[in-house]
Amino acid sequence: MGRGRAKAKQTKVARDLKYSSPQTDFQRLQQELGGGSGSPEPDTLNGDVPVDDRWSDDDDWRR
Repeated sequence: MGRGRAKAKQTKVARDLKYSSPQTDFQRLQQELGGGSGSPEPDTLNGDVPVDDRWSDDDDWRR
């Protein structure tokens, strides 16, 4: 019992998301996809291989 309100709220939110048409900022999208002047350069090792050290701390126990 008591699930009716929660389900109705979830249905309403899902319907709003499905049928809404948010405004798209095409200029910002173009900058992100095209590597515009506002996008930061990735960290690189020796200038050619991107460095991803999100998991470096997790692998320290193996060494």
